[in-house]
Amino acid sequence: MKPRLQAALGQQLVMTPQLRQAIRLLQLSAVELEAELAAAVESNPLLDWTETAISVTNGSATNGESAGESATNGAEPEHLPPEAEWNTDGEPWYERVGPADSDDDTPIAEQVAESDTLHDHLLWQLHLSPLSSRDRSIGVALIESIDDDGYLREPLDAIAASLEASLECSQDELTTVLHQIQQFDPVGVGARTLGECLRLQLAQLPPETPGRALAHQLANGPLERLPRVGVAGLAAELKLDLVEAETAVQLLRSLDPRPGAQIGAIASDTYVAPDVVIWRQHGLWRVALADGMRPRISIHRGYENMLRHASGTDASYLRGHLQEARWLLKSLEARGETLIKVARCLIKQQAAFLEFGDSALRPLTLREVAAEVGLHESTVSRAIARKYARTPRGTVPLRAFFASGIETGTGGEASSTAIQAMIRRLIEAENPRKPLSDARLAETLKATGVPVARRTVAKYREAMSIPSSQDRVRIG
Repeated sequence: MKPRLQAALGQQLVMTPQLRQAIRLLQLSAVELEAELAAAVESNPLLDWTETAISVTNGSATNGESAGESATNGAEPEHLPPEAEWNTDGEPWYERVGPADSDDDTPIAEQVAESDTLHDHLLWQLHLSPLSSRDRSIGVALIESIDDDGYLREPLDAIAASLEASLECSQDELTTVLHQIQQFDPVGVGARTLGECLRLQLAQLPPETPGRALAHQLANGPLERLPRVGVAGLAAELKLDLVEAETAVQLLRSLDPRPGAQIGAIASDTYVAPDVVIWRQHGLWRVALADGMRPRISIHRGYENMLRHASGTDASYLRGHLQEARWLLKSLEARGETLIKVARCLIKQQAAFLEFGDSALRPLTLREVAAEVGLHESTVSRAIARKYARTPRGTVPLRAFFASGIETGTGGEASSTAIQAMIRRLIEAENPRKPLSDARLAETLKATGVPVARRTVAKYREAMSIPSSQDRVRIG
């Protein structure tokens, strides 16, 4: 990946149109990406569809990407695959594809995409944050008040008044939790004004970004006068250097005034196209881009050759489209590299989950993955948003690899997903004439070293749409 493009995805540098495109492509689902590429080929004569043959042997690609550890007690497998088979350093990212993937044997229900709104996206991040249960309840109230554009337009005192009596809190507490939410993806969400939205995005940029300090100053108020007086007038009014003012204004214009609009809901009848394929080979969990994630577009060589002999307006027209085509291909490359990097980390951290299911899912947060792969948390969040993995356990969203944790009596941690799986198993094995109450379930879990409160059990049970013990009684 080009250093500049990698830095843009990892550190969110100045948002040129090309870098904004790279970040936008990263958060698209497979279905949305297909539509995006179709539109690009339609509008750019220098882009054309292409097909790349894939060599598949014994159910796995001969050039697949190896990324994982042995899922058997973390031990090194006895027989590693030959180095030439799994080391893909130096190969184009788009040649790293997994086993041939047919949907014929996949239940239709598993292929339907889950709806994912801005509120879903924010709530998921909230429950992965290291907050107390009280602060999470306050956070839920704040997120429910955020509109589709990502702004919090409801006054804090009104939100405080809407909270239950048991959650009575001050505006200072609300503001503290709001500041936590404002660090979520998309950057700028939870802002109360346009100026605050822009300042939140500026805060994510490196201090050495040209015009950052002045842009922050302008976002505090003077920016509102820009449409009336223009850049020159604003510079004269504030006694600023014109060039510096233009740099700061250009930086502000590169930011997103409606960050919430980046996260849209997928129609409930949209089918899932896996972005990555995860399989086990020679004792190792391996991951690769799914067959459909190969770039099926390329630069049309005929038009590219015409550029060498064109002049004047024709040359300018072709050169502009050629640059757009190259940036799109670079953005696709960055998307593929980032997906593989994040997926490799996930299967390394959650090998037990792949092997044994939900009950073996360990606590894992965005922050941990971001630190391991060297990317910003918001970039990791974009990389997994509405992305799916084909695994031996079925097609699952990449979000399924993340979970918040609860300390156990043995000094370790159990993920909330694992605890839900334990509760489900206990309920499935209960006496239908005398179902287990939430209090009894909590006692049983505590005896196994997982101390959870009765209300926590009730919350998890309701999240799994399991009725209360009274409603589960069966006489016959």
